[in-house]
Amino acid sequence: MRIGILGLGGVGGYFGGLLAKAFLDSDEVEIVFIARGETQKAIFNHGLKIVTDETETIVYPKIVSNNPEEIGVLDFLICATKTYDIEESLLSLEKCIHPKTVILPLYNGVDAPERIQLLFPENDILQGCVYIVSMISSPGVIRKIGFYEKLFFGSKTATSSKLNELQSIFQQAKIESYLVENIEETVWEKFVFISALASATSYLNQNIGEILSHPESKSLYEALLYEIEAVAKAKELQLPKDIVNQTIIKLEKSPKEATSSMHRDLLAGKNTEVISLTQFVVNEGLKHGVKTPLYEKIGGSLL
Repeated sequence: MRIGILGLGGVGGYFGGLLAKAFLDSDEVEIVFIARGETQKAIFNHGLKIVTDETETIVYPKIVSNNPEEIGVLDFLICATKTYDIEESLLSLEKCIHPKTVILPLYNGVDAPERIQLLFPENDILQGCVYIVSMISSPGVIRKIGFYEKLFFGSKTATSSKLNELQSIFQQAKIESYLVENIEETVWEKFVFISALASATSYLNQNIGEILSHPESKSLYEALLYEIEAVAKAKELQLPKDIVNQTIIKLEKSPKEATSSMHRDLLAGKNTEVISLTQFVVNEGLKHGVKTPLYEKIGGSLL
């Protein structure tokens, strides 16, 4: 069983690291890190270091490469790049993806499965999301903050045997994973959280603690939640009735010094996921006749 990890940032690096550690000496499961540049060089020479609040661990995959010839054909591909890299990164791996390769997207947005299905119409494209505060602190080093590290996945089309096989692999790696039936709603619950957070932190240039401690900032965050909730209702998604309150509680339980990855990218002068995390809500609102004035304002200022 060959499992590729595409994108070794906070999400792919952390969960990929747990998989690499668990199956280092396995004859049945092989973990392949798909990386390039400084990240590839650092992991090849020194392994992937995972730093948490209590521990430091160095893990080694069987292969770390971005060459399809070296990577070979994959049974599962877990994708965790930025959403703006979806098409380019996956098309570069066409030779590694055969019709039976199962693809699990773990991106911040909710549009990835549809986009990937257009590229690989014959493949099973799962849906998934994670709750974790983690980031690259330097090439080949992942820093995880706090206790959140839940992974949710599922599919309405893939066979139960494939889904259970992947769940078994996650459990062997001690990943807190949940195979859920109503995966679209689960992914949207996460999207409500991350979309509003990314939009608010980036627009206000504030971290979680600052948003919670400034009444005007918290009000703006809440207003974003109500707008995205209205879009989800128009799409007839069965989200919890108190989704806004639940999401605020999640934020209050998050590390106060943390911020969104979109805000970090903005501060670093990098490309951001504003199209998938902010503008997507505006576009879905227009499609379903829902007004999202605050999302429009923030999207316009960040694009």
